[in-house]
Amino acid sequence: QVELVESGGGLVQAGGSLRLSCASASGRFLSSYHVGWFRQAPGKERTFVARSGWSGNTVYVDSVKGRFTILRDNAKNTVYLQMDSLKPEDTAVYYCAAGVRAGGLVADDYRYWGQGTQVTVSS
Repeated sequence: QVELVESGGGLVQAGGSLRLSCASASGRFLSSYHVGWFRQAPGKERTFVARSGWSGNTVYVDSVKGRFTILRDNAKNTVYLQMDSLKPEDTAVYYCAAGVRAGGLVADDYRYWGQGTQVTVSS
């Protein structure tokens, strides 16, 4: 069992930055899993944002390329989502997830989920 805990959300003005953290609270090493970030805006489905494979390769949805960076710190057993140049349309609850299935671009590829952290970007 992998227990994930997100933190770092908050309210920021457009153009600002936030760094979300996803830590393993269960002692399981995140280096053994693909880790993805998803987001869900009010009234919308949960959608893929970014993924870090256990080999270190990364994938991003087009709308965040060049603005968001997913980073691993294996020493801290934590995966970060650095979000720069934030836009109001980035407002959502952000979730991290861990899994071992190939792909990692859809929610079904992940078995373990955090509780989510709210990100609100004001215009």
